[in-house]
Amino acid sequence: MPSKSPACPLCGDPRVAEFKPFCSRGCRDRDLLAWFGEGYRVPVDQAPDGTADEDRFDEG
Repeated sequence: MPSKSPACPLCGDPRVAEFKPFCSRGCRDRDLLAWFGEGYRVPVDQAPDGTADEDRFDEG
């Protein structure tokens, strides 16, 4: 059974080597804009005062 070629992570079209892992300059640029616009975020646990738990000095 032939393996299916990887798809663009944004639109699902076949990847193009020049824009890997995307299919086009448009998808590549949309992904970059999502990073710049904070569209991708890493979840963190925060204390009520807004500081991350590992940044707190009053514990422990």
